[in-house]
Amino acid sequence: TDEELVGFYLKRKVEKKLIRIDLIKHIDVYKYEPWDLPKEASCSAGERECYFFCRRGRKYKNSVRPNRVTNSGFWKATGIDKPIYSVGKLHYCIGLKKSLVYYRGSAGKGTKTDWMMH
Repeated sequence: TDEELVGFYLKRKVEKKLIRIDLIKHIDVYKYEPWDLPKEASCSAGERECYFFCRRGRKYKNSVRPNRVTNSGFWKATGIDKPIYSVGKLHYCIGLKKSLVYYRGSAGKGTKTDWMMH
């Protein structure tokens, strides 16, 4: 679930705590084209979903704008961020789920593809 991914795996990763089974690879997804990511992450052949940890890069040194450019295109944020809530009686927001769509080409002139990331 999204709550498990954020509340357990990502939290442990950020806190530099050991995760016994390396289910989620640490990969800079912006160094690869989306069709190369399953191979880089050692995903099973034919899987439609893969999971990665990736640090958020910045477009400019002193900017909050993310850098989502690859060699052949870019990832564009779409839709509204979806809150992820903790399970339990407090039920508070522990993260946001953002949808990104891959476009081939340069920003403003890119062609939308079927590749999507959350």
